[in-house]
Amino acid sequence: MKYVVILGDGMADEPLLELGGKTPLEYAATPTLDELAPVSELGMAHTIPQGMAPGSDTANLAVLGYNPREYYTGRSPLEALSIGVDMGTEDVALRTNLVTLTEEEGKTYREQRMVDHSSSEISTEDAAILLEAVKKELETDTLHFYVGTSYRHLLIWNQGKVVPARGPHDILEQEIGAYLPEEELLLRMQEKSYEILRNHPFNLERKRQGLNPANSLWFWGAGTRPALTLFLEKTGKRGAMISAVDLLKGIAVGAGMESIPVEGANGQLHTNYEGKADAACEALLKKGYDFVYVHVEAPDEMGHQGSVERKVQAITYLDQRVIRRVKEAMDASGEPYRMLVLPDHPTPIRVRTHTADPIPYLLYDSTVSREGRPFYSEAEAGKTGLDLPEGYRLIERLFAEPA
Repeated sequence: MKYVVILGDGMADEPLLELGGKTPLEYAATPTLDELAPVSELGMAHTIPQGMAPGSDTANLAVLGYNPREYYTGRSPLEALSIGVDMGTEDVALRTNLVTLTEEEGKTYREQRMVDHSSSEISTEDAAILLEAVKKELETDTLHFYVGTSYRHLLIWNQGKVVPARGPHDILEQEIGAYLPEEELLLRMQEKSYEILRNHPFNLERKRQGLNPANSLWFWGAGTRPALTLFLEKTGKRGAMISAVDLLKGIAVGAGMESIPVEGANGQLHTNYEGKADAACEALLKKGYDFVYVHVEAPDEMGHQGSVERKVQAITYLDQRVIRRVKEAMDASGEPYRMLVLPDHPTPIRVRTHTADPIPYLLYDSTVSREGRPFYSEAEAGKTGLDLPEGYRLIERLFAEPA
């Protein structure tokens, strides 16, 4: 038996007037999921433990079977693993976003507003140029910057402090003063980065092109070195990860899973969907992996942008260019398989950030026809009465032998 998880990050949502009272998942054209839902198990799972912040870090750990209460030490340390940074026991890692703040004259840094947490989805190559300018001014013997992917980068603070901070995607359009770091060192670094980047020639050119300037650093997601039990040891399954996002790649490294790169995969709406699907099938059918986790970031990013149309499009792409392609290849192979489709958490258009609400899942088994629902959605999954309060145990249902 082969096993595949296809995760549409932030895919779950709320009914929207713009969509006639439907959620983006209900509204999107998803013929593959419509075909699978009547013969699959549908239910709800709580991937965010009560009292923990709703994030892709805790949620994806849960989907992979790691209890966040036991294994979570912060988001940035997982990203550090992906980048290849060897953290010391007294090091603290901080996610370092390149963000877009307003540039209102006569207002202080703390009076500016958060415009864009991703600086128009800045490319990694462009971000590296701006991060280098910051490094020249701010890097010290105890503060080290590392280039990540797109707008997502890393600061390692030797013998630092784990300082709580809100993610920039949580405070879009809000004045930043109430959300700035309480730690003076980090606050001054953010302020200085704004001075360095605001009039950087590269940002001036971005504005001329109609792109948001990456004019400030934003520190959040602090944590210490993680220690994950190896996935093979936990499950007995040889696993691989396919994602464009450093967080998921880092989880894979920590769990001893193979992280499979896909050319053109960028975590945005126009990513290499087919390449991800093909890489998953090759890993399962040719490379001997038992389990593959395919992570698609696009629905989450479109939720943060507040774009109904683009979120619907992302879900359509997921269905028709990933799920359909994987199903057809696995069916043609004759290899028995189980496929779990789900989001990690909701990212509702209404709030443009993550919530801790339970998520709908669909579990398909190519060897067993189950009594499912007419289609896959938040509401239909809720009607089944299957509700898993410990979402990290959902993977046990994926691996369990059918009754």
